[in-house]
Amino acid sequence: MKGQGGQNRDDVVVIGAGIVGVCCALQLAERGLSVTVIDRKPPCEETSFGNAGVISPWTCVPQSVPGLWRKLPKWLLDPQGPVFIRKRHAPVFVPWALKFFAAGRPDRVDGVGDAMMALSRNSPSNYRALLRDTPALELVQDSVYIFVYRQAAQANLDQLGWRMRKMRDVPLSLIGAAELREREPDISPAYEAAILIHEQGRALNPAAIGKAIADKAKALGVRFNLSETRAISRHGDGWTAICGDRQYNARKMVLAAGVWSASLLKPLGFNLPLEAERGYHLLCREPGININNSIMDVEHMCVASQMAAGVRIAGTAEFAGIQAAPDHRRAFVFRKALQSLFPGINTDQAEPWMGRRPTFPDSLPCIGPVAGQDGLFAAFGHSHYGLGQAPTTGRIIADCVTGRKSDINLQPYRTGRFT
Repeated sequence: MKGQGGQNRDDVVVIGAGIVGVCCALQLAERGLSVTVIDRKPPCEETSFGNAGVISPWTCVPQSVPGLWRKLPKWLLDPQGPVFIRKRHAPVFVPWALKFFAAGRPDRVDGVGDAMMALSRNSPSNYRALLRDTPALELVQDSVYIFVYRQAAQANLDQLGWRMRKMRDVPLSLIGAAELREREPDISPAYEAAILIHEQGRALNPAAIGKAIADKAKALGVRFNLSETRAISRHGDGWTAICGDRQYNARKMVLAAGVWSASLLKPLGFNLPLEAERGYHLLCREPGININNSIMDVEHMCVASQMAAGVRIAGTAEFAGIQAAPDHRRAFVFRKALQSLFPGINTDQAEPWMGRRPTFPDSLPCIGPVAGQDGLFAAFGHSHYGLGQAPTTGRIIADCVTGRKSDINLQPYRTGRFT
């Protein structure tokens, strides 16, 4: 343990033990650095716990695209719709929303798509490399991402998102009802068509994958300390994490604290538009059906997947701030979607959950050196894509901290891009 005096300090302190933080910690330790990770909870028990388990190497379509504004009024007027804004949060949300729509201009989306894909590429194989020689390796399964449509005409590869994927050589195919039911025998016959994204991965237990990576890091000497970081500050030629009555000193610091990262940077002069985009999931134990792949219900904008514990369906975007209490009615809305997808599913044992996605308006994270703050590195803001982008983020951070030139252009992820 490194104390207040700064003696025998670590090479690196990582703030945050989500999937991004643990991937950073392991890859830093593999470079021979001494590392301490600080989080108020054990590894991967916050937002990284509850995602839909999609591990896509092909992520390249941002949340904000041209024409999205036309759909928003309908979503907002539907109390069970995919987007919800609490009234008290609206004054804070509106400036962020303006930046969000600006990020979806036609002249910007392709650059954002390229930057997203640079972080996501090879993500299933990257996880297998990180999990090599661990029992958790079997938790990463080969998969297809299936987007299902009730009407065959809706499955149109000429739509913008599919065009963006085709431009980047994403392996796609269009299938009809018969082949869909061959792949997913328990799916409703009401779905006439589907678009498949091939060569995907899916996680049977996202939290267990993160914990296995953390255990591998511990075996290399990484220390994980349960503490809440209240502030960060420069300390001589290094950095200090101030955690209640303790301080942790290191030569360099990686900020991977998800939605809480922006508030830690604010005293240093950064006012970053990072939203706590709240997502919900519903876990159905003993579902009585099987799902072989990740299923995107395009109508309800949610993803269903078979997990080790049961069937999980996840989605929705609620904007209410960091501290607002969960509204688990948002999770139980998924019952209708599940019963629509799989008429035979048992939803009696349904458990809700809420997590806070750290989301910037342009769907990109902040990664790399923090401008004007030598020795401080950003690794946060991965929105819906943290599971798929965490291994590459960890590699980039390890390169930055050790002075290696990254093979990825870091300009799109710089902290100063919003000024």
